[in-house]
Amino acid sequence: MSWIQEAELNLRERLCASILKVGPMPEHVAFIMDGNRRYAQKCRVEREQGHSQGFEKLAETLRWCLNLNIREVTVYAFSIENFKRSKEEVDGLMELARQKFTRLLEEQENLKKHGVCIRVLGNLTLLPVDIQELIAQAVLATQSYNKCFLNVCFAYTSRHEITSAVREMALGVEEGILKPSDLSESLLGRCLYSSGSPDPDLLIRTSGEVRLSDFLLWQTSHSCLVFQPVLWPEYSFWNLCQAILQYQVNHPALQKAKLLHEAACRHQQVEADLACVLEQLGTVGETGDTECKQELILKYSREREERVSNFLQRLENKRRKFLTDLVQSSAPFLRV
Repeated sequence: MSWIQEAELNLRERLCASILKVGPMPEHVAFIMDGNRRYAQKCRVEREQGHSQGFEKLAETLRWCLNLNIREVTVYAFSIENFKRSKEEVDGLMELARQKFTRLLEEQENLKKHGVCIRVLGNLTLLPVDIQELIAQAVLATQSYNKCFLNVCFAYTSRHEITSAVREMALGVEEGILKPSDLSESLLGRCLYSSGSPDPDLLIRTSGEVRLSDFLLWQTSHSCLVFQPVLWPEYSFWNLCQAILQYQVNHPALQKAKLLHEAACRHQQVEADLACVLEQLGTVGETGDTECKQELILKYSREREERVSNFLQRLENKRRKFLTDLVQSSAPFLRV
């Protein structure tokens, strides 16, 4: 099945979509696509068939999101913890990924038509090399598209993502690119795999489980969390509408909390810059007047922003080089 389906919404679905669009709509929705194995058990089919049905439901859900003008979707496709499952099941999931990413590369015209940018978030080094190469080709082939975005979390956990971000910042300090005082909540967020995306407005988990399972723990602090009992392969347009309605009910409180947090982060950064300037003045035995201190704070702030910008550019280049090296070592569909 194609990653992007061409079918339009039916009349009832279009009517419902029009009503929903009167209210605030989520721009970024994340899905924990849970219930594939239970669906297979329920239907008395092999687990692999359940996972395959789950992918078909993803393709259908992406169509609904496109029709609802939801520009960004993030899905939890494979957790690092899933490697602990039976070898047979893990091998089956890797083969499914191999097939689907190969199919994605064959659909580049369709992806270009819809402007779909594919990103894969996770520790790709844990995957078989051929799958790493397919993923790298898919990501690089669609990197310039910007109408909508699909983020696939594969070989991912949030704890690993946060640990990796902290490690990158520590390396930046060790190499002299950053100062210890440059480290902040904001910088950590910009070092995550998902740094190129806004945080999800809405996170949906299917199957009735009420937990996040180590998914986007940092990014969903101000998201609307919706837990639905339906198994993922049985998910419907109406389930999605129900989740969006719940988001709309909670939107004012979520926005208020988000704005307050952003203001607090800005205030903390100003206070941190002031503390660094005062420490420098104390070291050289100067106090200076208020105007002088203000100039020094602005100067320090510009220097910090330049250091952070250089660090983030190096990190982006490092991650891109990892992908381009994979493409150049494979028999690619494209050359970068």
